[in-house]
Amino acid sequence: MSPVIRAAVFQTAWTGDKESMIQVHEQAARDAAAQGAHVLCFQELFYGPYFCQVQDPAFYAYAERVPDGPVVKRFQALARELGIVLVLPMYEEEQPGVLYNTAAVIDADGSYLGKYRKTHIPQVKGFWEKFYFRPGNSGWPVFDTRAGRIGVYICYDRHFPEGWRALGLAGAEIVFNPSATSRGLSGYLWQLEQPAAAVANEYFVGAINRVGVEEYGDNDFYGTSYFVDPEARFVGEPASDKETELVVRDLDTAKLREVRDRWQFYRDRAPGAYGPLTAP
Repeated sequence: MSPVIRAAVFQTAWTGDKESMIQVHEQAARDAAAQGAHVLCFQELFYGPYFCQVQDPAFYAYAERVPDGPVVKRFQALARELGIVLVLPMYEEEQPGVLYNTAAVIDADGSYLGKYRKTHIPQVKGFWEKFYFRPGNSGWPVFDTRAGRIGVYICYDRHFPEGWRALGLAGAEIVFNPSATSRGLSGYLWQLEQPAAAVANEYFVGAINRVGVEEYGDNDFYGTSYFVDPEARFVGEPASDKETELVVRDLDTAKLREVRDRWQFYRDRAPGAYGPLTAP
């Protein structure tokens, strides 16, 4: 495989219903493939609104089985048709009443590779996620795909360095961070945390955010999705802060070895000293 991975992220506004939201993302996948993208990640809870602005059990109906539900099956067929790796952040029902914020990873031949379940679940104003999701129990898997070694870390997870590091230790080349984050709350952190994680862990990060204000609250999702390299440099410009946008960028994975040879962060780790970090 070429050392250059053409990767894409897609940010969009809520359309008002699930089926049209799915169709928007199907078209984004077609557009990404037409531009030669090898891998595409969607935004958090991609086929619905960000319903966590309210606490309403009616939204449990958005949850589906992963991988046996209709959305995963539909996008497996699309990945196979287009020859593109897809990362699908969605609402997962393991069984009635056991629900997760999950990302399914589909290889370019349509095969289901596995899932990551969001580990850190917020419960603050406008982000009432503990009402909807159990904390994830998947660990931090890295998936061998036709587009390279890919990890996922979802939204609020990004505030916690431990998972970023676990993905690096497992050999991730690109980590996608699909999110739904609002202007007033986290805007000043958005272009700080993911670049810092890319440097500390020496891989590429693709950060994805929604856009617009939805009818369930006043969160203003500010887009500005981007890719950042392991030197904290943006790969091209971030996306619009207001408009739907597909971002396609070439990521030169030769830079990973170059940076790791220069900065020996993995060699100089001291795991024997880290016990207090995980002590109860």
